[in-house]
Amino acid sequence: MKHTTKALIAAMTLCVSASAVASSHREAPSITKTPKVDATDFYMFNSYENNRADYVTIIANYLPLQDAYGGPNYFALDDDALYEIHIDNNGDAVEDITFQFDFTQNLNSIEIDSDGNPSTANVAIPLSNAGDASVAANVQTSESYDVTMVKGDRRSGSRTDLGNFKKPFDYIGTKSFADYPTYARSFIKPLNLGSCGQGRVFVGQRAESFAIDLGRVFDLINLNPLGARDGGTNILADKNITSIAMEVPKACLVNATGNDPVIGAWTTASVRQATLVNGNPASGISTTAKKGGAWTQVSRLGMPLVNEVVIGLKDKDKFNASEPKDDVAKFAPYVFYPTLPALIQTLYPQAPAPTNFPRQDLVTAFLTGVPTINKPANPKQVPADMLRLNTSTPAVAAANQNDLGVISIIPGQNDGRPSATAKDVAGFPNGRRPGDDVTDIALRVSMGALCHAGLPADVTCVPADAKAGKALFTDGAVKPATEFDSVFPYLKTPNPGSR
Repeated sequence: MKHTTKALIAAMTLCVSASAVASSHREAPSITKTPKVDATDFYMFNSYENNRADYVTIIANYLPLQDAYGGPNYFALDDDALYEIHIDNNGDAVEDITFQFDFTQNLNSIEIDSDGNPSTANVAIPLSNAGDASVAANVQTSESYDVTMVKGDRRSGSRTDLGNFKKPFDYIGTKSFADYPTYARSFIKPLNLGSCGQGRVFVGQRAESFAIDLGRVFDLINLNPLGARDGGTNILADKNITSIAMEVPKACLVNATGNDPVIGAWTTASVRQATLVNGNPASGISTTAKKGGAWTQVSRLGMPLVNEVVIGLKDKDKFNASEPKDDVAKFAPYVFYPTLPALIQTLYPQAPAPTNFPRQDLVTAFLTGVPTINKPANPKQVPADMLRLNTSTPAVAAANQNDLGVISIIPGQNDGRPSATAKDVAGFPNGRRPGDDVTDIALRVSMGALCHAGLPADVTCVPADAKAGKALFTDGAVKPATEFDSVFPYLKTPNPGSR
């Protein structure tokens, strides 16, 4: 494919603008208008908490770039939306199991008189809380959510109610919460999944889990992509997100009849088709609009960075509304003939782009899974973008994880943390753990790292096709597994609004 330099630089600007706000934050034009349903990062990994080897942890983060001080109305999820986690356990790119999260925001109006005492004057306070926010009566709003498991089609399949749960209030600050970590942990609840066992669930604010040198990436990759892996600044370190986290027995997720340990997953958010704005809202919350009609998907996330650096700008909203089974028909050219490697070559001539078109190695990485590692056994597998996990791969303890995941097995690529396991196939793209450096991994794979891996013929490329494939590309920002918790829900306590 031939491109002019002007077109390449213009396209690079689009790609960088989309990707630079992290793994999937504000990645498409329309989703910027509805941040409550913007999926930011999606994780799925074999649990590495002690004595949890029979479980898979799944985390879907939403509502990006939360400034901890953003009160008095903090970061509730959308009670007019449906948040979902989908599991494909037979390789056909269609959900077999869906976990639905439906939120309700409740009002507990706190009213005081001019002396600060409760009264019959009915004067509501303007702040979110009046006193210790760990006491529910002192907080004006609260959120609860219903969890439903659906077998088969997400809308017409067999439904099982898994219960109603409460969500902790966001971390207002250290005066409102004397011990937020203990308060938040009290919202981790058992999840009864019937005959296949019991899991756990938690929904709440967490510290932003993604790391990137944001400002420099925005500035036409104004960093040294061949420099030190710890030479960048994680500009997202003071941001929060909201996590939907589950720990589910492996037996509940794998195909019981197919004897295949590989599962695929993705998260979506849907809203009602129609919104009628109320020009004269009543007192209360959620009274400014009436919404109705069928559920309409507006956000989708499986593999990180796909909608950011693979899908073209004009199709980003289209991708968010699509289903994995339609990926080849709608988006195949973006994977077969990616623009990002050519754009990197334009800005950094010392990094030549791969020449093996169509890029079957990217099909392997993004659409089918890596042979012998996390590719489904189904010989009629439908290629599709989703996060794939081999549930039979032994988990690696946090302190021993290599944040380069599967590419750590490629000769010359293992520049992980000094204490890391030399070769670690328990990480991305075999699922995704919180500490996996998906930006560096994606950069290296897009520039042809898999062509040097000695993998089976599915990859269909050789070292000569990817002259830069051994280069150690990086954005410089790192956040290893040791910076996360080693117990469910793994992501750290959020940043407080004040200290």
